[in-house]
Formats: sequence, structure tokens, C-alpha cells
Amino acid sequence: MKKIKISIAGALGRMGQILIKKTKINKYVTLQSLTDIKVGKKINTIKIQKNSVNAFKNSDVIIDFSNPKSSIEVLKIANKLKKKVIIGTTGFNLAQEKIIKNISKNIAIFKSGNMSLGINLLEHITKILSKKIPQDYQINITDNHHTKKIDYPSGTALMLANAVAKGKNKKLNLLKGNIFLNKKGKIKKNKINFFVARKGKTIGEHTIEINNGSEKIELKHVAFSRELFADGAINAAVWINNKKSGLFNMQDMLSLN
Repeated sequence: MKKIKISIAGALGRMGQILIKKTKINKYVTLQSLTDIKVGKKINTIKIQKNSVNAFKNSDVIIDFSNPKSSIEVLKIANKLKKKVIIGTTGFNLAQEKIIKNISKNIAIFKSGNMSLGINLLEHITKILSKKIPQDYQINITDNHHTKKIDYPSGTALMLANAVAKGKNKKLNLLKGNIFLNKKGKIKKNKINFFVARKGKTIGEHTIEINNGSEKIELKHVAFSRELFADGAINAAVWINNKKSGLFNMQDMLSLN
């Protein structure tokens, strides 16, 4: 099998650094180019460039863990070059989400708020369970990350909340309750409330709590290493390489949809 040529956008970030290491040992991919805001540095003899046609022209798939503004820039270049893109970035606004959807009509895009197998299985289970949970059960989501995590609720928390909404056949914006950052507060009943913590070095801890006062159900996922997200992104790159166009996620790759 011919190795898939990978570009990494956001190469100097935490995930970028792990992805570089992972591409060295993965038998299906090879590292083609690296991009970031700071340019000039060489990693594994590859010079870091800015996002550009020149940086991505010889790649098969671009893996992007940067920031929303940079991700949109990457997508627009990828659209010109007809390259596939894996998006691990979170925190997009509605206008940016619309751009992603429109570009996916021309190229294959794989986008997930969380690339781990466990979270995506949890999302699937949450959707199924939500269909059966009576109205008198309150649903809250805890979303714990390290202090440098900017967006909240996280992409993962929103994935899980959206799974609840889909199970109830409702739009998430109609079910969103209060969002509490590093504090507790009064919840909105019959809504999905988010309890967010941005403390320490927590990689990722998410819990769905379903409670009616008489009993409580908890579904929890804890990430111990960022390597699982890098593995998921590379697996996604291999999976999407044969796709022509469309917007895909881990649920599609795992055949859970």
C-alpha cells in the first residue's frame, strides 16, 4: 500500500507535536509538511511554513489541530487543491460551521470534537439512552479540561449534548440550559446544563449525569493521554483518503450512524 502523505497544521501545538511523533511510527502514513504561525524551525528535517498552496500541494490529507481562524484558512486552500482535511479544532462559530459544510460539497472533510474511540462510543450510547429517558429525569454534563483550554463547553461536551438532543428528536439550541465555569449554580430544569472546569493539567473528563432525585445514572469518560486523539486523527486520515467529498465524523468511520 502506498503511504498517505500527511500535512499537519498547528504543528507546534500540543497535538501537532504528538501527531508528528505518531506519523513516524505509523505504517500507513508519511509526513509531508508542517505549518504554524511561527515559521522557519525544522522538525525531522521538515521546515515549518505558513498555511499556503505551496505547503499543502504535495499532500494527500491535511490534519488540522490549530484554531478556528486557521482551520478556515486551511480549508479554503484545501478546497483549491482538492485535498482531504481532518479537523480536530473546536470552538467554531455558526458562520464558520456553514463555511465548513459548504466546502465539504467539494472535498472530503472529517470533523470531530473528539477523536477518541471511547468518547464516540459514549456519544452513541447517550443517543440511544436519551430516547428512553422520561421527561422527569434531569440531564447535566460535566466538562473538565486543563487551564489552557479556551472554548467552553468543549467540542466533546457539545457532542454529548447533541447526542441527547438527537435521542429526544429536538434541536440542541432548544435544550441548552445554564453554563457554569469553575463554579456551581442553579440549573434550568428540563434543559441540559453544563458544569465546566478549566483547572490544572486535566486532559479531558466528561460525565453525563441523569437524575430524577430517586436515582442517578452516570456515563463517564476519562482521557489519560492525548495520544489517543492523535491515533484517532491518523486513523481518520487513512479512512477518508478514498472519499471524494462530504462531511464525515467518527460515527461514520465506526459505522455507528
